[in-house]
Amino acid sequence: MEEKKNNGMPNISLSEEVAKGTYSNLAIISHSSSEFVLDFVLMLPGMPNPTVQSRIVLTPEHAKRLLGALQDNVVKYESQFGKIQLEQKTNIPPMSFGTGEA
Repeated sequence: MEEKKNNGMPNISLSEEVAKGTYSNLAIISHSSSEFVLDFVLMLPGMPNPTVQSRIVLTPEHAKRLLGALQDNVVKYESQFGKIQLEQKTNIPPMSFGTGEA
């Protein structure tokens, strides 16, 4: 695949299948000394075994860049649409399980 440069940015392609997106309502984050692993899970009522829909593996540097980009986008979203309210639910597992083996 040929990569064309446009103002210093690569020309990124998006397949039709990937463009549809994948829904997830739970993220499980673990890390080792060399990488972060983000598992995006779908949990539905009556589903005894939730399934990982997608797994993304990042270097620590990219994980920190992602954290900053998400924070920046949340701030922009809230300035346009209002504050995001988080419900306190006790039956949802934590979003991060800390240190893990990758």
